[in-house]
Amino acid sequence: MQDDRLRDLDLASLIGSRICHDLISPIGAISNGLEVLSTSDDEEMRQVALELVGNSARQAARKLAFARLAFGAAGSMGAEISLGDAQDLATDLLAEDRRVKLNWQAPRENRPKPVVKLLLNLLLIGIGCIPRGGEISVETQGDALLITARGPRAALPEKTANVLTGTTPPSAIDAHTVQPYLTLLLLQECGHGLDIDQGEDEVIIRSAP
Repeated sequence: MQDDRLRDLDLASLIGSRICHDLISPIGAISNGLEVLSTSDDEEMRQVALELVGNSARQAARKLAFARLAFGAAGSMGAEISLGDAQDLATDLLAEDRRVKLNWQAPRENRPKPVVKLLLNLLLIGIGCIPRGGEISVETQGDALLITARGPRAALPEKTANVLTGTTPPSAIDAHTVQPYLTLLLLQECGHGLDIDQGEDEVIIRSAP
């Protein structure tokens, strides 16, 4: 076990916490909707509750499908995965987020599983750069991966930057910072470097061998 890395058990626990955090809102909404359906005879309220349950169930399913590949590697898949599948997952993840527009320009071709995982995690980091909304562009340039986040006051969060640069020690990683930490591990696994350029209302994230 290396002192400069989280133990596998700790990493798995924190990723599990991250997934639970992402799912608690839609699952809670489903529970609330079902409670209304079981206690109310008002047809209008029941219709609203049904829509809430349906929308929240779809949101939870989309987040789970994305996490299965981005965090869990979708173990039953082969050594290569189509970028088209990654595009579909990303599109579904952002389908109901009116604040963020996805502009996916990467080709629908197969890439090694760790590279596809890295791309999806870089996408999450890009989304985190535009908390006020905007546009995320995804491109490939040969073996390079390029994420561009544009939006009002776009910026890479300081905590995320500290994790990606290795400034944050593994002992300080928590459920909020485990995703960029996983990204750092994927960069190492893929043999990629990382360049991040901060412009006016724009963050460009480039990863290449």
